[in-house]
Amino acid sequence: MKKDKHITEVVFRNWQSDDFNLIIALFPYEVNRTNNFCLSYEHVGQHSDADYIGVIGGTVPAKEKDYKPLKSELESLGYNLKVIKKRNYTRYLKAYYEIRNN
Repeated sequence: MKKDKHITEVVFRNWQSDDFNLIIALFPYEVNRTNNFCLSYEHVGQHSDADYIGVIGGTVPAKEKDYKPLKSELESLGYNLKVIKKRNYTRYLKAYYEIRNN
């Protein structure tokens, strides 16, 4: 698939437990107009909305070796990704107000 020219910032988190490691990709500046959640992506379920603060509270930061397969999957869909560790709240508010005012 053709790579997007728009750079999408992504936070990778790990739903770590004793039994499994599942990685979730959060797109903190892709805000849903209806519920103010952000876009997310997982291998199972793929795209969905996610409560950014809730996910951050229930996960740990993902290591590059753990999120690499999910990152590759997203890039195969055309995403041009920039991995970040956490969202910038001022930038989030800008995205939030843009979506709310349109």
